[in-house]
Parts: sequence; C-alpha cells; structure tokens
Amino acid sequence: MKKYLLALSLLGLSLVAHAQSSPAKKALVAKLLQLQQPAIEQAARALAERPAAQMMQQAAAALQARVPADKREAVGREIQADIKTYVDEAVPLVRARAVALAPSTIGVLLEEKFSEKELKALIAIIESPVNKKYLQMSGEMQKSLVEKLVAETQGAVEPKLKALEQSMAKRLGVPSSTAAASAPAKPASQP
Repeated sequence: MKKYLLALSLLGLSLVAHAQSSPAKKALVAKLLQLQQPAIEQAARALAERPAAQMMQQAAAALQARVPADKREAVGREIQADIKTYVDEAVPLVRARAVALAPSTIGVLLEEKFSEKELKALIAIIESPVNKKYLQMSGEMQKSLVEKLVAETQGAVEPKLKALEQSMAKRLGVPSSTAAASAPAKPASQP
C-alpha cells in the first residue's frame, strides 16, 4: 500500500512539474532570456574585468613604490597593454559562457518560480516603452543624484577622508599627500 501511495505521489509530482514546464512556458523563458541577454553579457564583462581592475590598482601603487621615476610611464603603458590583452581575450570567453549557461541557471529558476501568466507580464513590462525610457534615463538620473549628493556632503566627508588618509599614512610610515600639501615650502636656496 505504501509503495502504491508513493508511486501515486511521484506521478502527481511529475504531472505538476510537467505542467509547469510546458512548451509555451519554455518559449516565454527563452524570450525573457533573450531580452535579458545584454544584462547577462554586462554582468559577465564586469566579472571578467574585475580582477584586471584590481591588478591595475595594485600595479599603480607598485609603480610609485618600486619603479624608478624615469621608467614609470613606459612600464605603465606596458602594464596597460597587458591588461587590454587580457580583457580582449577574457571578456568574450566569459560573456559567451554566461549566455550559454543562462538557460540552465536563470532559465530553470524562471520556470520554477514563475507561472506562464507571470512570465507574460514580466515580458510585457520589459518590452514596454515606459520601461525602455526609464532604463535610458537611468544614467542621467544617477548622475543628477551623485552631483547633488557630492555637493551636499562634500564638506562633511572631506575632513573625514583627510583624517583617514593621515591615519593610514601614519600607520604605514609614509607621508600623506595632505601633510605634504600643508607643509611649509622650503626656501629655494639655503645658506
């Protein structure tokens, strides 16, 4: 009897799973993935570029500390060329793989968590002219916010930033740019 109930339960679950993954639903998920492909590609680009950006920051610090001043510009250009080569090779690879993985990751989640009706509504939202206009304005809106935010908080944040820089310079035993800028100028010629 238990085996019979278990078999019926499994059959019921498979019917529910089948109903959730109809060809129409799969087509909606595919369309949604196509609409989201630019965002998927951008996420992949950011993922591939992140280590290069971190290395560039580390290289900039090392250039100042370890490379003679007369060679810094040339070494800096070489490092930038190396990073460009990495980005040119890695980004297309990661982007293509992200697009290929999207159906088996994002697509599976969409099929599991959304009904056909919800997927249709989501596609309608994404394709709506109002949404497209909103997305086109996102850069302008962010710029506007950041400009006003900087203007209104700069006076309060700058002293904190200078204090942090001085504290870090003191802990590292190096002169801070704030301290160097505020130091009195040495006379051009000393007797």
